[in-house]
Amino acid sequence: MTQALALRLGQRFNLWPPENSKLVSLLQFCKQVSEISQIHGSIVKTGLDHNPFFLSKLLASSIHHIQYAASIFSHIQNPNLFMFNTLLRAYSISGEPNKAFLVFNDLRARGIVLDQFSFITTLKACARELAIETGQGIHGVVVRSGHGGFIGVKNTLLHFYCVSGKIEDAHHLFDEFPHRNDLVSWNTLMGGYLHVSQPRVIVDLFRQMCRGGFQASVTSVLHLLSAIGELGSYLGGESVHGYCIKMGFCDSLHVVTALIDVYAKNGEIELARRIFDGVAVKDVVLWNCLVDKYAKCGMVEEAVALLRLMRLERTKPNSSTLAGLLSACAASGSPSIGRFIMDYVEEEKLVLDAVLGTALVDMYAKCGFLDKALDIFESMENRDVKSWTAMISGYGVHGEAGNALRLFYRMEEEGCRPNEVTFLAVLSACSHGGLVREGVWCFESMVRKYGFVPEVGHYGCMVDLLGRAGLLEEAHRLIESLPVKSDVSAWRALLSACRVFGYVALGEVVQRVLAELNDDHPTNAMLLSGTYAIAGRLHDSSNMKDTVEEQMVRKENPVKEAGLSTIELDS
Repeated sequence: MTQALALRLGQRFNLWPPENSKLVSLLQFCKQVSEISQIHGSIVKTGLDHNPFFLSKLLASSIHHIQYAASIFSHIQNPNLFMFNTLLRAYSISGEPNKAFLVFNDLRARGIVLDQFSFITTLKACARELAIETGQGIHGVVVRSGHGGFIGVKNTLLHFYCVSGKIEDAHHLFDEFPHRNDLVSWNTLMGGYLHVSQPRVIVDLFRQMCRGGFQASVTSVLHLLSAIGELGSYLGGESVHGYCIKMGFCDSLHVVTALIDVYAKNGEIELARRIFDGVAVKDVVLWNCLVDKYAKCGMVEEAVALLRLMRLERTKPNSSTLAGLLSACAASGSPSIGRFIMDYVEEEKLVLDAVLGTALVDMYAKCGFLDKALDIFESMENRDVKSWTAMISGYGVHGEAGNALRLFYRMEEEGCRPNEVTFLAVLSACSHGGLVREGVWCFESMVRKYGFVPEVGHYGCMVDLLGRAGLLEEAHRLIESLPVKSDVSAWRALLSACRVFGYVALGEVVQRVLAELNDDHPTNAMLLSGTYAIAGRLHDSSNMKDTVEEQMVRKENPVKEAGLSTIELDS
């Protein structure tokens, strides 16, 4: 009798000793490494550590503990395909999905015939790592090995191309053997077009799917509602709402939340509230959605009233409940609402995590309470890059460029990697603080140390920084090195600097460039007029003022938009 046959008979007729069968049963309930290791010790003690069946079960129970699973696998002399696939799956869901590629290459090198699960798990790792070239290479192996006929493999490839932004490749794959596509294929492709913000294609795909005889799922409808929300189609949302009622999809809180989002985006907040009130059992996500929509519509008092109702309904809020409302407070500069929310946080004993803490820091900084923002920032248990950026930006807005830079240095020392927005905040702070040397150093660090490609905003800060310092020629050369030659804001910033220093020659050059870019904004002529005035050329300044008046007359409805500002008194 062969070992494999004995193994199958032992499993089918329970020929294992009772204690051995018990070990396998216990593995199914092990959640922690300490529990798995105890069973592992018993397997070794009973001499079962050379048995493929028990090793496979042990490995499968360890997939959520990748280091332990990799250790078990490394001691297996002749791992079989199931063991390789188990380790591939473990890496694909771990924090190190790129290591699945090494396991996949080892599997191929051993000459073991791959199955569909080998490809599915490895392609999922490619999607998580956005490893485009590796995924394309595996796609080639799939085609050569004939596994492309498996719908699971095809759908995983579709997902990989969609999350990688290769939407044309995804659609081409979808159109290959269209009769093999299932509902998952349609949903995946629609999700891909949602990822690249092409909502009209999603609507067309949904119609094609229904005409093809497929019955939409909750996922299909969610993609469609997201597309309609982007398109701003109120009537479309109403039609899909009726369809959801007919198909019974309104039992899903995800669908109800998406419907509220569509109505709110189209200015129908009362309809959104009516849907919300019609739901008997609400989860915190549904509450968060309506609170956020009220806040974004400027209906802060209604959002606060909803928070009070939430408390009466005994629904426990989370950090996301208040993030949108705090953002609205920051935009309106209403500290009284902010204080109410802070009291609410303390009463509900909410943890100041990265989401809630960052929103509070941003709100207090924008409302002018920088010390309070700093207190909250320092009290946060976990700070992410957005938290650091919000505090750095707060310092910059309040003219404390030195503190902004010191916080940036501290951020690097504590091991938090800055992103492009962080550098934009630092450069803006340097610009307003006149820290030329430090600003140039940060700009170079962004490119050389972190490998970011500067965007128009970064160049604009640098032009403003150099212009304020009187380094106009350096600013001019920097603009000419811009990857985007048609950015008028950078040229206008340079023209503004020319006005400050009365640099007529360069001002006239910039004005000609703006004219070539078909930018006839009256501000340009006004700035050049100011440049002439600063330089003492009053005749040219007067002529430019006449030009401004002519431009204003040529424009249709040359009425200046009325400004509006508010200030809060006694709450």
